[in-house]
Amino acid sequence: MTSDRAAGLPAAARALLARASAALDAHDLPAAEAALDGVLAMLPDCAEALRMQGLVRHVRGDYVTAVAFLQRARALLPDDPLVRMNLATALFAAGEPATAMAGLERCCAKAPDFAPAWFNLGKMYMLQQRPAGAITALHRALDAEPGHVPARMLLAQAQASLGALGPAGDSYRAVLRLQPDLADAWVGLADLETASFGAADVAHLEQLLRSPLASQRARVCLGFALTRALEDQGDYAGAFRALRKANAQMYRALAWKPAKSRAQAQAMRRVFETRRTDAIDARLGEGMVFVVGMPQAGSLLTAQVLAAHPAVAVVDESNAVEEVLKAETQRRQQPRVQWMSQATPADWQRLGRDYLARAEAARGRKACLVDRTPGNWRLVGAILAMLPGARVVDSRRRALETCFACYRQLFLDRHEFSYDLDHVTGYWSDYDALCRHWRQLYPGRFLEHHYEAWRAEPALQVRRLLAFCALPFAPACVDVHGGGERHAGSVDALMRRDSERCAAYGVELKRLRALLGMRTADA
Repeated sequence: MTSDRAAGLPAAARALLARASAALDAHDLPAAEAALDGVLAMLPDCAEALRMQGLVRHVRGDYVTAVAFLQRARALLPDDPLVRMNLATALFAAGEPATAMAGLERCCAKAPDFAPAWFNLGKMYMLQQRPAGAITALHRALDAEPGHVPARMLLAQAQASLGALGPAGDSYRAVLRLQPDLADAWVGLADLETASFGAADVAHLEQLLRSPLASQRARVCLGFALTRALEDQGDYAGAFRALRKANAQMYRALAWKPAKSRAQAQAMRRVFETRRTDAIDARLGEGMVFVVGMPQAGSLLTAQVLAAHPAVAVVDESNAVEEVLKAETQRRQQPRVQWMSQATPADWQRLGRDYLARAEAARGRKACLVDRTPGNWRLVGAILAMLPGARVVDSRRRALETCFACYRQLFLDRHEFSYDLDHVTGYWSDYDALCRHWRQLYPGRFLEHHYEAWRAEPALQVRRLLAFCALPFAPACVDVHGGGERHAGSVDALMRRDSERCAAYGVELKRLRALLGMRTADA
C-alpha cells in the first residue's frame, strides 16, 4: 500500500517512505520516525508521511500528537478512507470515543467496501461494551472481505458476549477453516459451552502441539483447548494431564508472588481491624452496590440478576475504586497502607465523592448502581470508609468448583495465581479469611450471596438479595433463573457444568480437595 500511496513522489521520498513502512512493521519506531522526518524535510505537505508519523505517535502512546499529524493529513486528503480511519482510531485512543466513532461511521458510509474501517468500528463498539453494534459493523467488514480473520474472530467474541453461543461457534469454526493452526480461535471455541469437539479435533490439536514452530503462548492456548476436546471424549485423565501441562507452561512464564498477595490482604485487615464510626455523612453512597468475589464464582450472574431490576444500572469491571485510591497514593506520595491509617473522615468523604463523580455517567437516573469488580474484595474496608451508605455483595460458590474453574480457565493477562493449585487455594484462603472479617465487621452492609442457595431457592434468595440492596421485589430478577435473560442463563449453565466436571474428574482432583481441606482448616 505504501508504494501505491507514494505514487508521483520523488524517488528519494519513495525510498524513505518504504524504509519507514518496513521499520513500522518491525516496531523500530526511531528508524521509522527518522525516515519520515527525512520525507517531511523535503516535502512538508506529504500527506502519506504525515499519516505515518501519526501512526508512529499512536504506537508510542502520544495520542494528542498523533491526532495533530493525522488532522494535517486529512486536510490534504479529506476523502482518503485510510487517513480517516487512522484519525478515528487515534481520537478514540485519545479519549474522544464519540468523535472517533462518528468520524469512522462517516468513513464507512463513504467507503462501504473498505473492510478495515468496518473492522475498527466493530472494535470500538466492543470497547464501548456495545456488542450488538459491533456485530453489525463486523458483518459489513466480512461482506467486503470474507477472509478477514481478525474481523471474524472479533465477531465470534461479540456473539459470545451476547450469549449467542451457536453463531459464535460457527464463527470460530469459519476462522479455523481459514487458519487451522490459529491457537486463539481454538481456545475461543473451547470456551463456548455449546461447542462440540470430536476425535479429529483431538488429533489435530495434538499435532499442532508437537510442532516445533508453535510459540509458548500458542502451546498454552492449544493445551487448554485440548483439555476441553478430551473432556468431550470422556477422557478426563488425559484432559487433566493436558491441563496440568498447559498450566505449568503458563506458570513458568509468570512471576506470581503469593506472599506479596497475602501480605496485601493482611494489611487491609490491619488497617480496618475495627469499624469506622466517624463518617461525616453516613448516607454517602446510598444506592451503590459493590459485587465482589473470586473469579469464576458467580459475580457476573449476581450482577445480571440485579441488572434485571428496572431501578438498577450496572457497570462491569470499572476499576474506579482502584483508580481513586491510586490517585490518592500519588497525591500523598505515601504507601497506601500508611495514608489509609492516617486518613481523616474528611479525606474519606472526599474520596467517596470522587468515586461517585466517576460513576455518575454510568448510573444515570437509576436509583441503584451495581459496580461488579470482583477483585475489590480486598478493598471493602476502603469502600465502606469512602461510602458508608453503600452495600457490598460477596458472590460465592463452593470452594472446589471455584478453585477448579479458575485452574481450568485460561485468563492470559490476569489472575496469575490461577495456574498452580497451591496458589489457587492459597488465594482462595486469603479471600475467604478477609471476607469473613468484612462480614463480621459490617453485618448490615456486607452480604454473602451463595450460588448454590440461589439455585435451590431462586425466589427466596433473590428477595433476600434485593432486600439487602434496599430494592423492592421485581419478578424479572427471578425470571433470570428460568432463562428469561439469555446471557444470564448461559452463565448459570456454565456454572452448573463446572459442578458436573468436578464430579467427572473424580480422583484427578484428589490433591485439590486435600489442599482445600488444609486451607479451610488454616483459614
